[in-house]
Amino acid sequence: MTSMSNYGDLRAELETLTTEAFRPELSEIDRLPTLEIARLMNGEDATVPTAVAAQLPLIAAAIDGIAERMARGGRLVYAGAGTAGRLGVLDASECPPTFNTDPTRVVGLIAGGPTALSTSIEGAEDSKELAAADLDALALTADDTVVGVSASGRTPYAVGAVEHARSHGALTVGLSCNAHSPLAAAADHGIEVVVGPELLTGSTRLKSGTAQKLVLNMLSTITMIRLGKTYGNLMVDVRASNEKLRARSRRIVALATGASDEEIEQALAATDGEVKNAILTILGEVDGPTAARLLEESQGHLRAALAKASG
Repeated sequence: MTSMSNYGDLRAELETLTTEAFRPELSEIDRLPTLEIARLMNGEDATVPTAVAAQLPLIAAAIDGIAERMARGGRLVYAGAGTAGRLGVLDASECPPTFNTDPTRVVGLIAGGPTALSTSIEGAEDSKELAAADLDALALTADDTVVGVSASGRTPYAVGAVEHARSHGALTVGLSCNAHSPLAAAADHGIEVVVGPELLTGSTRLKSGTAQKLVLNMLSTITMIRLGKTYGNLMVDVRASNEKLRARSRRIVALATGASDEEIEQALAATDGEVKNAILTILGEVDGPTAARLLEESQGHLRAALAKASG
């Protein structure tokens, strides 16, 4: 059982965090008209991209490290508790349908496991040991990257994940919303997006959550661009798993090639619906098997495969 002195220490620590700061000027917010509250909240949200912009060089450096390791077969693993953990799981779950990645390549770990996505798991975020156990289940290698995510930058689960991953030689990133955080200090790449006090005191699912979402979008999306998962700004590795995505596949091939509907259908039929391969058969004027071979030789980079086809 936690002692009163420990609670006092924790309270004192929280009071030093920007994300936990109280804003007296908003103490009557509940008495304002709904539209005025919405304007205040919208104004707060508008400051988040500027805070992210201040960290772009650090974000870019982290992405280059992640992409280098993923190109060697490594994985990207997010680890966090509460909102931060849910955002990591969300980002990881969206990579397979968007970039046709194997579901094991980008992984989201949340303190307390899948149940914690919808239910608060008491005490899970306070355990460094739980983070170590969750990572051990993945059998980390030096080619993996672990991103600890925590608004406060002090959550034991996130800090523990980074410390454990680093001890195993994996690349580590610490994403926090407070300056001088233990999480950033523990990581190879510390990213601290300081968004300031929240509209509701300590409700870090607001600006802090938005900041984390923006950064996680960058980490996964730009890594995938670096890995050749796109051609220009087209998602050429999209997996056509439903009618909407099948229609999008045809549209992507059309935008990339300018080919007729008939040509596009033939190309997709010749390549088992693989968008990247279909584009290569049209622009490189090669057959399906040749397209597959050229892409394999080019580690999946369509531009490189096109250069080989026309070389």
